[in-house]
Order: sequence, then structure tokens, then C-alpha cells
Amino acid sequence: MHVPFAKYEGLGNDFVVIELDRVGGVPSAEQAIRICDRHRGVGADGVLLVGSTAGRPSMKVINSDGSVPEMCGNGIRCVALHLRRAGWLGSDAFEIDTDSGPHACRVLELGATGTIEVSMRPATLVPEQVPVLARAPVVDEPFEVDGRSLRVTAVSMGNPHAVTFDDPGELRSALASALQRHERFPHHANVGFARMTAPQQIELAVFERGAGWTRACGTGACAAVVAAIETGRARHDAPVEVRLPGGSLQIAVRGAGERIAMTGPAAHVFDGMIEL
Repeated sequence: MHVPFAKYEGLGNDFVVIELDRVGGVPSAEQAIRICDRHRGVGADGVLLVGSTAGRPSMKVINSDGSVPEMCGNGIRCVALHLRRAGWLGSDAFEIDTDSGPHACRVLELGATGTIEVSMRPATLVPEQVPVLARAPVVDEPFEVDGRSLRVTAVSMGNPHAVTFDDPGELRSALASALQRHERFPHHANVGFARMTAPQQIELAVFERGAGWTRACGTGACAAVVAAIETGRARHDAPVEVRLPGGSLQIAVRGAGERIAMTGPAAHVFDGMIEL
């Protein structure tokens, strides 16, 4: 069966977007892995499945390893741009359902490359909601990882994140994999290595569940800003620029329990057909 798809990227985090009503069913994990293969497939960090729920557009994500995350910040910007470019919606403001709940989106600039603002869900540090095994919120708490100690803040953006402002140097890659699978994270975690480069500016690299090191991570950027505010490294009364390997996102955390505004680009790369 040949299926039409669109290739998008958000700060270099790239995706294959497939409209479910043109497929006839949800692709399997094995099919998603083949699609994402950069040598024998289209090549992507994940597959974004676009459908509708109760009259609202929906997004489901399958990672390049076949796993299914709850949410993808860069992916939802790509889906928002696709919905407007493909004519699904006539308004620049709409909601998209995800496995972590609905997210309001606003297309600020529309074109092959667009600028999208997403109202991300409120962050939580409540241990059972991250989830992380702890009796109280984990904020700059030492974790033993492969014989090294890293101070970790555990944040959920609808998916679990472990953020550290410690710099392990050349051990970063090995420690990222170990921390992602740390026994205190029962569902594993996206691991963010953050560094303050100015009062309201963070440099961030994220090792994602199911994808490894990626050019950018939208939920990871939000989690890093929350961690910076919780540890006194940044203020919540002004946006924070998060610089990722693929480019920058603007993150505004207005207050505890409030939705987080994420603003950044998404770009259409090409369209094609693939055999599932």
C-alpha cells in the first residue's frame, strides 16, 4: 500500500507526517521504524499521525525506535503548520489533541516555514505525576549514575524529564543513557543537559526516549526552563531563550500551575509516497 506523507522539521528535529484518513489504520511500530530508517526509509526522528477526535485535530507520535511518547513539542508545531498548509483549518488558532491532553496552537507566520506558538500543559514536579520514585519533588537532587553524582530536577511536561545543570564533560553521552534508564524513573526519562549562558538564556542538549540525541526537543526546553526557575537560575517574569543544537525556542513560564508558552519555527521539507 502506497501512502502519501509530508516531511517536516522543527529546529532540525525531523518528522514524517501521515494523515490517518489516507492510510486506513495506524502504522505498526515496525512500519514506523522502517519509515524513520535514514538509510532505507524516508529518515526521521519520528512519525506524526494526524487524525481527528470529536471534531478536533489530533496528533499521535511514534518514535524512530517504535515507542510511543505522550507528547512532542517540536512535533506539534510541525502538525500545526501542516494543518494550516493542507487546508484542514481556516483559522490560525486551534487546539490539537495529544496523548497528554489538548494543546492550543496559534500560527503566527504561515508559509513553507512558519512560526508557531503552542500553549503547553502546565509542568508538574509531583513525583507520582512525573513519574519519579521520591517522597517530595526532586529539585537539584543528587543522583548516582554510573559512579558519578549528577544533580537532577525531575519535571513532567506530559512526559518525564530529568534536567541537570551539571557538566559531566566527555562522559555526557554515557551518563545520559544511564540516567534515562535510572531505576528511579519507572517509565524512563528524557535527559536534558542544561547550562545558563545569560540570566534568561539556556543552552540545552536533550537525549530523548526512543530517539537518542536530537537537534531539538520542545518539551525538553520547557522542562529545562522550569528547572532553571525552580532552582533560582532564571526568573519566571520574563521569557527564556533556550538554545538547542538546531536553533532557539522562546519559553514563557507565567506561574506555577499555568500553561507554558512555547514559540518557535516549523518547516515543510518535501512531500512523497511511501509503501507501508
